Amino acid sequence: MKIAMASDHGGLGLKEQIKKYLEEQGIEVLDLGTNSEESVDYPVYGKACGEAVMSGKADRGIVFCGTGIGISIAANKVKGIRCALCTDVPMAEMTRKHNDANVLAMGGRTTDPEMAKAITQKWLDTEFEGGRHQRRVDMLNQM
Repeated sequence: MKIAMASDHGGLGLKEQIKKYLEEQGIEVLDLGTNSEESVDYPVYGKACGEAVMSGKADRGIVFCGTGIGISIAANKVKGIRCALCTDVPMAEMTRKHNDANVLAMGGRTTDPEMAKAITQKWLDTEFEGGRHQRRVDMLNQM
């Protein structure tokens, strides 16, 4: 599995921690930046991650900003992206099971690193259930 990752300055610290966590598991990471604490615009990075997933350069993506809100909105502007902001493990599980989320968003200033690792692991390990949920995902993809 290959994961695209991107953040603005507010999410950089958590991005780096989750990147290391994934690489320690042998997961390939495509780091799309930012790589500095200098102020940058989150829409650039949310879009880049969404486009990497939709082009097939990565299987899924993870994005970070201060709260995860802005960058999740940006990622969701890319057609076909279903980015979910998750703040706990049950959210990560359900967004995969029911929404087939292909991008995960978390807040660098709002999410504890250990919780972020648990969220990431559950999101990676959970499969889409399909069934009645497939119809809804198809509707989202048509929007």
